[in-house]
Amino acid sequence: MKSCFWIEFLLLAFNLSAFSQNSIPGPTRIACVGNSVTFGYGLKNRDHESYPARLNVMLGENYQVGNFGRNGATLLSKGHNPYIKSEEFRKAVEFLPDIVIIDLGLNDTDPRNWPNFSDDFITDYQQLIESFKTQSGAVPQVYICLMTPVFYGHPRFKSGTRDWFWQIQDKIKQVAQNTGVGLIDLHSPLYGRPDLFSDYLHPDAQGAEIIAQTVYSFISGDYGGFRLAPVFGEHMVFQQKKQAEIYGVSNSHDKIEILMHSHYSETTAGSDGSWRISMPPLPAGGPYTLQIRVNNVLRVDWSDIMVGEVWLCSGQSNMEFELKWSENGQTEVKNALDNRLRLFNYKGFIRTNDIAFDSISLSRINNLNYFEGSWQTCFPETASGFSAIAYYFGSSLRRRLDVPVGLIQVAVGGAPIESFIDRKSLEFNPVLVDIFQTRSKNDFIFEWVRQRAAKNIALSNNSLQRHPYDPAYIFEAGIVPLGCFPVQGVIWYQGESNAHNAELYRIAFIEFVSSWRKFWHDPYLPVFFAQLSSMDRPSWPRFRDIQRQLSDWIPNTALVVTSDLGDSLNVHPVRKKQVGERFALQAFNKVYGQKVTSDGPIPAKIKEISGRLIITFKSSRKLKASDGKIIRELEIAGQDDIFRPVSPELNKNRIIIKISDKICKAVRYGWEPFSHGNLINEADLPASTFQINVK
Repeated sequence: MKSCFWIEFLLLAFNLSAFSQNSIPGPTRIACVGNSVTFGYGLKNRDHESYPARLNVMLGENYQVGNFGRNGATLLSKGHNPYIKSEEFRKAVEFLPDIVIIDLGLNDTDPRNWPNFSDDFITDYQQLIESFKTQSGAVPQVYICLMTPVFYGHPRFKSGTRDWFWQIQDKIKQVAQNTGVGLIDLHSPLYGRPDLFSDYLHPDAQGAEIIAQTVYSFISGDYGGFRLAPVFGEHMVFQQKKQAEIYGVSNSHDKIEILMHSHYSETTAGSDGSWRISMPPLPAGGPYTLQIRVNNVLRVDWSDIMVGEVWLCSGQSNMEFELKWSENGQTEVKNALDNRLRLFNYKGFIRTNDIAFDSISLSRINNLNYFEGSWQTCFPETASGFSAIAYYFGSSLRRRLDVPVGLIQVAVGGAPIESFIDRKSLEFNPVLVDIFQTRSKNDFIFEWVRQRAAKNIALSNNSLQRHPYDPAYIFEAGIVPLGCFPVQGVIWYQGESNAHNAELYRIAFIEFVSSWRKFWHDPYLPVFFAQLSSMDRPSWPRFRDIQRQLSDWIPNTALVVTSDLGDSLNVHPVRKKQVGERFALQAFNKVYGQKVTSDGPIPAKIKEISGRLIITFKSSRKLKASDGKIIRELEIAGQDDIFRPVSPELNKNRIIIKISDKICKAVRYGWEPFSHGNLINEADLPASTFQINVK
């Protein structure tokens, strides 16, 4: 930061009479106004651990910070405990503050308050701000705060607090806009830290420290200096035909200048330290240069930036499965030399294997410091440990599109889908909200997931210890840091850790797609997903059929069938090249508009004519058996609802079944955990497990 800024800041700090006109010598006085969070409710040593006390230590001897928090206080003047009528308010005004920090609203979610007086909130808040005017008519510097979180487990969470909380947050933003006061976001730094809220409402000492640091940074402008989001680095790839978004954090008012190739742009870091610059799209290719100056000092000087196609590759262990372990993987690794294929393996610093994590690892996990990685050029040593499916997918794109390709891998072995969904989406889903129940007794969560998480955190003394499998964890620790970096689409391989309840997965997957599309501000973001393969697990046929249905229901998604590539005893089949290439076919067809067949046979309609059942398939001109034999695992159910095998005839894109029952209720195919189904189309792509009813 330039020294002149610090001079200006110090002058401001020591001459606050410019806006307060109190003309009282001494340290700058800061009044922290609020409820029990400001007061420090529940802290063992409130005088030293409350956020106002910690803020005073951070600011130093030239400041005097007063704690004027009142337990249970409401912002609403007609609420059950109005702050503006309290003794703490009177003392705060008498303190003659130079700066006022207001954090109120949590108690207004009480059913005695919000349903009755919500229309008064904005007016009452603005009146509170005005009340700090001095007799001379001047006002102190005022900052109002977005509320700290309320988590699932609060006794009124689903009955009103959850909904009213967000309504109040919106009104606080409106107050800041109406009055021009500063708005400090206390919510975002703590929303991913339920481990700091033992009663779901009040932060512990570490949480109070985070609040103090947030307020300190906003007041001082000190955010620890310049840094980019972790997705940026030498050797990276920007998505072609989209603006190059470059963003990060710096000290407030820092001047950020970016020169990318021949395009120049500049901005100033905001009062919250954030900054973002959009650069015009560059032609596919490279290498391009990228330089970033901060206050005229060169901080980034990269010369190997590419522009091409960027895909996010995510899921659990079958997406994480490394290239070197795949079928013929060692040969592939030796040949993995492609300067225009770039790999960003954003992986967990520790695997969720059958071990107990040490205390340092447990602390890192709680701090959301789980993922690490950087962009690498594709060489044998970098490709070896990268996702096999993602590598084969990217290699196919490279060959056919002839542009640079960037792959971002965010995959965690064993992770359930709920860990990839943002917290707010889970909280507002009427079914998934209960996934936040205590993990050890929560039937929403697969038993294996619960057991593995319990083993990993067994050495923790923290009853609120987090784990990468927790709801919203991977989203908060691994997706949020990407900062909605522009991508072309997503490939997804996950489901093994949710296969205990296919109907629940249906709900969760729809929410997952919605969550990511909202995060990337793209309602049509392509999401292509792999169907569970074949394995001797009884629940998998129904799960595969639910996945098939999901690909029909959700626009701009596509299913990659893998049941012909399974292993009866191993949840990690090694034939990953075929999976990656099938993902690529979906991309060629549905994203890049190329005329290739990307789906196997898909049942389109079924009708009964003269004792024959005729099933017509789309995405197929000619049905056939992969081994030239009769079609296996085709079954029909009659009036008794019992499925029995049948031997069909094939006629172009139709299956014809002779039936003897007067009533045929349903047909299904591939309904075995380890399927030997052999129905394919002319492109040799397999049909999915399916069950369809006969009308």
